[in-house]
Amino acid sequence: MLDLNEVRMFVQVIRAGSFAEAARRLGVPPNTLSRRIRQLESGLDTRLMQRSTRKLTLTAAGNAFFERCAPAVDGVLDAGKALAGDSQTPAGTVRIAAPADFLDFFQVEWVWQFLSAHPKVRLDFVLSDARADLIEEAIDVAFRGGAVSDRRLVFRQLMSQSSKLVASPSYVQLRGKPGTLQDLNRHDCLIASARTSSAIWSLRGPAGSEEVKVSGRFSANSARILLKGCLSGLGIALLPSVLIAPHLHAARLVHVLPGYTREGADLNVILPSNRQIPTAVSAFVDFVTDKLRAMIDSASSEAAAITAAKRRRR
Repeated sequence: MLDLNEVRMFVQVIRAGSFAEAARRLGVPPNTLSRRIRQLESGLDTRLMQRSTRKLTLTAAGNAFFERCAPAVDGVLDAGKALAGDSQTPAGTVRIAAPADFLDFFQVEWVWQFLSAHPKVRLDFVLSDARADLIEEAIDVAFRGGAVSDRRLVFRQLMSQSSKLVASPSYVQLRGKPGTLQDLNRHDCLIASARTSSAIWSLRGPAGSEEVKVSGRFSANSARILLKGCLSGLGIALLPSVLIAPHLHAARLVHVLPGYTREGADLNVILPSNRQIPTAVSAFVDFVTDKLRAMIDSASSEAAAITAAKRRRR
């Protein structure tokens, strides 16, 4: 079988005019180069050049072979250079698996910003609370909360998720805010779906870990739906910081008992393989990381400022 690397060496020898110069350009020893050309001639069962101590002369077969091979070798090398150059520029389709509510907190405007900055990239979102099979569904990158069975698949930990107590301004105006954690049992609370209308919330506050029994007339099996109910004034909800941050920023929600938090699972970036990560995937992960961390930091800073202002007024 023809060795294409030997063909490339042959073309370089002819263009360089000598084995010594060709060996220098290719970065191989002259005797290695000479041996590879002999192997090429042996494989073709023909002599391609006449060698002397002073010069190289192509045979008729060698000349014909060079004329046909040189453009092909150039084409392959150009294609390789183009691919290497393109690999540094984000391009292609990035297929993303994420929770169903991902685009509720990762703003669509940010998607537009990313696509504008990377015109050769296409984003394909697969949004579902079911965990996608990265290989079976051809997923390039997945955003997942909770425990990961194979830590080798974790490309990056985006953040440690925590949940905060929030309510809408309309609910607070109508019902007021609880003064203590135990006051929550006298409020309408939005809870995860269950056969009963009550739940136990475990939170960490100034005195350490505490529990409170809460109840309400609205429950759902989706944090996104609980958020919508909270925004509509149905009650107090315990929701992930990343989900409520933009609504706190826009004053559509306010903190309730800001000193209490429920720690949650980490939000991780999962890849089907950590080898040869496409530039477009890395660029998107970096972009998401920057946006989410900035959003959480902004909301935390604002909450701290509000708390400090209230303390000063006291």
